[in-house]
Amino acid sequence: YGKNTIKFLRLHREGKKHFVKEVEVCAHLRLTSPQEYLEGNNSLVIPTDTIKNIVLVLAKKNGIPSLEQFAIDICNHFMTTFCQVAYVKTYVQEVPWQRLHEDGVPHIHSFICVPDGIRFCEAEQCRNGPLIVFAGIKDLKLMKTTQSGFEGFYKNEHTTLPERHDRILCGELFCKWSYGECKNFDFDCIWKKIRECILEAFAGPPDCGEYSPSYQKTVNCIQMLVLSRVSQVQVIEVVLNNTFYNVVDMKNLGLTNDKEVLVPVEAPYGSCACTLGRKKFFEA
Repeated sequence: YGKNTIKFLRLHREGKKHFVKEVEVCAHLRLTSPQEYLEGNNSLVIPTDTIKNIVLVLAKKNGIPSLEQFAIDICNHFMTTFCQVAYVKTYVQEVPWQRLHEDGVPHIHSFICVPDGIRFCEAEQCRNGPLIVFAGIKDLKLMKTTQSGFEGFYKNEHTTLPERHDRILCGELFCKWSYGECKNFDFDCIWKKIRECILEAFAGPPDCGEYSPSYQKTVNCIQMLVLSRVSQVQVIEVVLNNTFYNVVDMKNLGLTNDKEVLVPVEAPYGSCACTLGRKKFFEA
């Protein structure tokens, strides 16, 4: 049981310069005894309102140095404070506020919300067990207008999809990775590096791009690049929910439409997913 959707803004001041972190937290506990379920005995139950207040107090006392560290702080607090807690899991996601710039100059106290992906993390721990940390990015919308196709696929009497060697590749990406057992990582630096890997693998070189023969291959390229460059990542899951665009037929309007006006296909959506990890992690 636990408390979901604990939303708050943490404001940090350094002189005239302000820093903000707006987050949403979910904190769940499992107790050493199920007596509240089986017997109606609530003597070990930490009220969900108390859970919420603890999260807010930790934000006040410790700040949010990184999402992952804040999730770790919450786990550590419940494990070290309450002997009846057998397991704790914390989820934290961030509202994407970025500092506002005017003529290239960063503003000291103004911010803009930029929907270029939502950062999140999870931390979980069993009593006498290791602290495990996950992190990720979701709702990251990506598009490239060429260098994508889909050809040579299996066909039978139900196949109506034509082969395409030049199409728009567009989708909403979810990516989650595991660090394995928690260590003293620079979580902010790692998250930024992984995000850069995602964008690079999706788009290819800026002057020419890179051909994608399928959404599946693009997903695998993202995972392989992350694992090759970020040694701290043990397992990475990527889900790409596809958005398709159809070229508008303008012949009746007396116009030739050379893939200049397209409309999104509302439904159904395509989706592909893959989880990839280091061999040593699975062997362990």
